[in-house]
Amino acid sequence: MQIAFIGLGNMGGPMAINLHKAGHSVKAFDLSQDALAKAKAEGLSVATSAQDAVQGAEAVVTMLPASQHVEGLFLGKGNLLASIAKGTLVIDSSTIAAATSQKVAKAAESLGIDFIDAPVSGGTGGAIAGTLTFMVGGSEAQLERARPLLEKMGANIFHAGSVGAGQTAKICNNMLLGILMIGTSEAIALGVANGLDPKVLSEIMRRSSGGNWALEKYNPFPGVHENAPASKGYAGGFGTDLMLKDLGLAQENAMATKASTPLGGLARALYAVHSMAGHGGEDFSSVIKMVQKKG
Repeated sequence: MQIAFIGLGNMGGPMAINLHKAGHSVKAFDLSQDALAKAKAEGLSVATSAQDAVQGAEAVVTMLPASQHVEGLFLGKGNLLASIAKGTLVIDSSTIAAATSQKVAKAAESLGIDFIDAPVSGGTGGAIAGTLTFMVGGSEAQLERARPLLEKMGANIFHAGSVGAGQTAKICNNMLLGILMIGTSEAIALGVANGLDPKVLSEIMRRSSGGNWALEKYNPFPGVHENAPASKGYAGGFGTDLMLKDLGLAQENAMATKASTPLGGLARALYAVHSMAGHGGEDFSSVIKMVQKKG
């Protein structure tokens, strides 16, 4: 297929490359020249604009930071929907407000364009390996149209419900992830403060009732997992500010539905403090710095 891929960050870049490796013709665009250079080095075609990328595309995949970027791209000044051919499939893998997905989907439908929300989980490692989990919001027919592409980027595909449901599932997942990372960080920091080896303690907890994904694959303590952002100066990965954005989406949703999420609210407050302390660009696992014993 001829695919337009817009948004080549830590997640989008590897996803686009996996589609290319699967034999699809991918024309990519990003505002970052470095991201475009990396895509070109991997053999992808590089577009001069988002409008250029979607010319002749049978499918469009987007991976953008936040709601305002998605709405701005499709409905704002650029009005990308006007440049997309009728019958095209649009897969938005950004993590945004469900209401934004629904708004864009409604506009797309009026133009005869299929739009689904398909946010992902699995981190940069999953994006590179093609083992992401997709949480899809859309009709059964739309999901089946998207499935051949999603299968080249992920290992797990879930139909969460109608448009917007994928986003709701994602913010629930990321709220839990943020809570778990803070708890994992506190437990490891407490053990280290008492002289325990972080690797040994992490393995004990991983195989015990405290086991979770952070202990399994994304340990926040440097040196425990060689390929985790913590062992690379908290560079790359999933940024603190992105986690803060997702926790904010969860709290906005909780307020709208009158759901009780006290731990989610506390996690958001802690990540806000962490970001204001200058760690917004670091991986979200750097939150362990807040609880580590100094000196």
